[in-house]
Amino acid sequence: MNIARLAFPLARPILHRLDAERAHDLTLAVLKRLPAMAPPPADPSLAVGAFGLDFANPLGLAAGFDKNAEVPDAMLAMGFGFVEVGTLTPRPQDGNPRPRLFRLEADGAVINRMGFNNGGHAAARARLAARSGRPGIVGVNIGANKDSADRVADYERGLAAFSGLAHYLTVNISSPNTPGLRALQSRAELEALLSRLNAARLSQTRRPPMLLKIAPDLGEAELEDVARCCEDGGVDGIVVANTTLARPKLLSPAAGEAGGLSGAPLMDLATRQLARMHLLTAGRLPLVGVGGIASAADAWLKIEAGATLLQLYSALVYRGPAVIAEILEGLAARLRASGAASLAAIVGRAAGSLTHQGESGT
Repeated sequence: MNIARLAFPLARPILHRLDAERAHDLTLAVLKRLPAMAPPPADPSLAVGAFGLDFANPLGLAAGFDKNAEVPDAMLAMGFGFVEVGTLTPRPQDGNPRPRLFRLEADGAVINRMGFNNGGHAAARARLAARSGRPGIVGVNIGANKDSADRVADYERGLAAFSGLAHYLTVNISSPNTPGLRALQSRAELEALLSRLNAARLSQTRRPPMLLKIAPDLGEAELEDVARCCEDGGVDGIVVANTTLARPKLLSPAAGEAGGLSGAPLMDLATRQLARMHLLTAGRLPLVGVGGIASAADAWLKIEAGATLLQLYSALVYRGPAVIAEILEGLAARLRASGAASLAAIVGRAAGSLTHQGESGT
């Protein structure tokens, strides 16, 4: 059994007495010192193919946990089917002032206003180059520096820096913590961004799949615009969704903090948007379902809404590494009970009924 999984029940009370960001930094420091371990055996029934890659299972680690590509192998060893590092910007940046990360324990949620704090492309690129050839799918989430004069050029730099090392790239234009970034989701700006990135991809010897990560706060017309921009080769997949600026009914004292909300309260909204995007793209684009997953039931619902792959992060804060095996074992059990031949057979089968998931009166 993974050491981190065994240690978490003992470490959790200590970690949760610390400021959330200090606890996270301490967690990374410990993970970096763990001995290398192979991932646990994968259940063959959970194997998934998407955008030309073969995933041992559909559950991945969302961007934000390992911003600087320091512990991808330690996280793969916990059982994740893939790990996404970043968000990485061309130049190192400190991000927003602390405190900027808040636990909402009563809600099973987190609010962050980190602001793309990271060590920049060069340092992460060196780490990924050092792990080249090791097993496991590692994606790279790329962003733009806050003070960049040309944010699209920053994404081009990310593409150039990591195309030779990443199994896939995620273009993050949906963080609420970099002023003006979400404007890149408008149709005109998104068309221009994707046009430049796809032109830049032509110059790369290796062209990993390129995904787009969108906000959960888009309206119907905005979602439709994104879908139209992404089809016909615009991207290879869409990550639905980032953190939300919305504030559903929350119980925790930190509920009023500024920043993006993740965790359990995001589940309904992110699942609605996922189902809508599946219908808008008619299932032609693989979707990665993110937001609120903390159980096998949550994961199964995301797949029924249209997700080919899944990601989580906030659930680790409260449940620790044990949640990974619990979700995967639960998915395998549900798949057997369903009689479906594979997870692919259930992708999007309930999308039509989930477009109003969790809305008042539904």
